[in-house]
Amino acid sequence: MSEFRECIYKIFENNITKMVISKPVSKQAEFKKITVNLLKDCYQIAKFTEKQVFHENVKSDLIAERVAELTVGNYMQLNAWSESKEFSASVTKKGKLFYKTKNVSSAANTVKREHNRQKQYIIPEGEIIEPLIDMGIFTKEGKVVNSMYDKYKQINRFIEIIDDSVKQSDYKKLNIIDFGCGKSYLTFIVYYYLTEIRKIDATIIGLDLKKDVIEKCNKAAEKYGYKNLHFELGDINGFKCPFDVDMVITLHACDTATDYALYNAVNWNAKMIFSVPCCQHELNKQIATDNLSVLTRYGIVQERFCALLTDSIRANLLEYAGYKTQLLEFIDFAHTPKNILIRAVKKQGQSAKVKEKYLTEVDKAIEEFNVNPTLYRLLIDQQ
Repeated sequence: MSEFRECIYKIFENNITKMVISKPVSKQAEFKKITVNLLKDCYQIAKFTEKQVFHENVKSDLIAERVAELTVGNYMQLNAWSESKEFSASVTKKGKLFYKTKNVSSAANTVKREHNRQKQYIIPEGEIIEPLIDMGIFTKEGKVVNSMYDKYKQINRFIEIIDDSVKQSDYKKLNIIDFGCGKSYLTFIVYYYLTEIRKIDATIIGLDLKKDVIEKCNKAAEKYGYKNLHFELGDINGFKCPFDVDMVITLHACDTATDYALYNAVNWNAKMIFSVPCCQHELNKQIATDNLSVLTRYGIVQERFCALLTDSIRANLLEYAGYKTQLLEFIDFAHTPKNILIRAVKKQGQSAKVKEKYLTEVDKAIEEFNVNPTLYRLLIDQQ
């Protein structure tokens, strides 16, 4: 084992959170630099050319060997950081190794940890991601535009919510429907995340009612080289899907359009559902209660309560349909009060007793507040 390789193994005996590999031996090297960042369940290697970046996820027990393969004989400089130390290793043209470590002061360590947290975003800063550049979130150099940092964090939050479900299974291929995709800001990023970061063979269809939006999105997908991402003109209700659906995404489908999207997802037996509801007016027009009239006396309270009641009923009905369902906080692009995301993942099995429990809770809510939710009618009344 070469001295440089031994040094790399020694460095990784520490809990390394970040590494930068630089100074290629040859000016014709394919990659100008390589970075390594610790994620939740693995290390992510990013290999940078002049205009592109290529990702590779590596398990922690294999990372030292993989970094050695990439570095030894190809690069002359390596810098790494743990929570308490900084490491540097360099090799001269004659092959002499210089290696040193130093403790990081408390103040510097605090700054470094903050920096590492930023770099651990699933969609990391510093990479050339064309959709984010066209959105105005990244500069042409891959840096976050200061005024767009909130949107950058929102995008990563959405991807984190999806990633928490995707990483539970070793998916090789995923078929996805995005209902009411609109300008498709997140659709392009979801495709990038699945294909470039998770290395999943993903096919996504985005569906919307606006012809000009569909045409623009298809041109953008072609520009980015996203061959398995395309957009169609169509209604959420009654859409005929050309493949078995693994994931359904619905962002801001207005009012009962969300219910039709969830209903289709259940009928298709989708493995995962991610929905951010919008404009929940249906129950607000119906609600009437004597026992809990305090919730309907004040307009703003009634409106917000009806939105929460709508999503609670939706979540219970998805549980009834065999999905492990969560209501998660998600601040959307417009910074509206509508900040709930429904995440539902198909369960392996469920007893009749558990199903009855979820449905009974919905029945009691419907009776108390005299409402008739669309998703209930679709899933229960049509049985």
